[in-house]
Amino acid sequence: MKAARIWICAIALLLSATFACAEGKRKIIIDQDAAGPAGSDQQAILLLIQSRQTEVLGITVVTGDAWLTEEVAHTLRTLELIGRTDIPVVPGAENPLVRTRDQTLEAEQRYGSIVWLGAWTPSLYHAPRELGPMPEGVPTTKAANEDAAHFLIRMVHKYPHEVTIEEAGPMTNLALAISIDPEFASLAKELVFMGASLNPRTDDPEFANNPRHEFNLWFDPEAAHIVLRAPWKKIICTTVDISLKTRLSMELINKVKAGTTPVARYVGTYARLHGTYNYLWDELTSAAWLEPSLITKTETRYMDVNLDRGAGYGDTLTWSDNDKPKRDLRQVEIQVDLDTDRFYKLFVSLLTAETPKP
Repeated sequence: MKAARIWICAIALLLSATFACAEGKRKIIIDQDAAGPAGSDQQAILLLIQSRQTEVLGITVVTGDAWLTEEVAHTLRTLELIGRTDIPVVPGAENPLVRTRDQTLEAEQRYGSIVWLGAWTPSLYHAPRELGPMPEGVPTTKAANEDAAHFLIRMVHKYPHEVTIEEAGPMTNLALAISIDPEFASLAKELVFMGASLNPRTDDPEFANNPRHEFNLWFDPEAAHIVLRAPWKKIICTTVDISLKTRLSMELINKVKAGTTPVARYVGTYARLHGTYNYLWDELTSAAWLEPSLITKTETRYMDVNLDRGAGYGDTLTWSDNDKPKRDLRQVEIQVDLDTDRFYKLFVSLLTAETPKP
């Protein structure tokens, strides 16, 4: 009888520990311009899913690097291949709030060409609702029957002050959520985003002559303006400047490819190097949220976006306490430097690990 009581107590303790572990997971919604297969967008999603400390409540999708339709399809297929179709994929905005492709092409004639136009890039352009190439296969699962803005709002009301929003694309979905529900930002735990460019040290033509240009803020400047002024409890920013200190290399790809898990096979099959510059933009945002000690230096600034319709439309604006304008601005924690070796090790270890079960 005594042995039975001990056994029952042991089971109770084990169950209690299991439930505590589940409750202790950090909740996050990933808002992504989820181009694929693989690439920075999908790999950043995978890093968060692969972490056992994370509960991904959903992946909301927005046009940016590619069109919404194909991004949703790539994301659904990624989740199918790794066995995590329990995570909802929620379609969001197909176009920016104000900026249009035609206006942007006209502006290029006046102010000079822009290296990366995302879904609008002429060499890659196709109609918005076309699926485009799907080398990993067309998904059989379907996206959620809800729009991204309302999903975001519903989740922060369901879990007030518990949900991190990771923004790794244009901020259109978040701006719409804020416009629908002014409480949205204040109910979130924090905003973590990849975006902004300050003074990157590089010969990369995308930034060398235009150091304040960064695609995510530039693609929908009005949305970024709304989001950066919203009452978030905390904002953390992975800029171009720190992202340029990372590189996807064949060595990293081969280390992941040596893994035997579905995630490792997916990344090993579809990860590619493109030209000279292959930064781990969104992956660093995800990894730094998972392991904040990867970031070895930060600074705090006030941040906004240039909305003047000239050559600087969409450029990053920042100020210190001493020179900021008399406006309702929010402080942003900007990542400045990182432990690159630890970041690469975490990248490989997560992408070769077994995928946590739902």
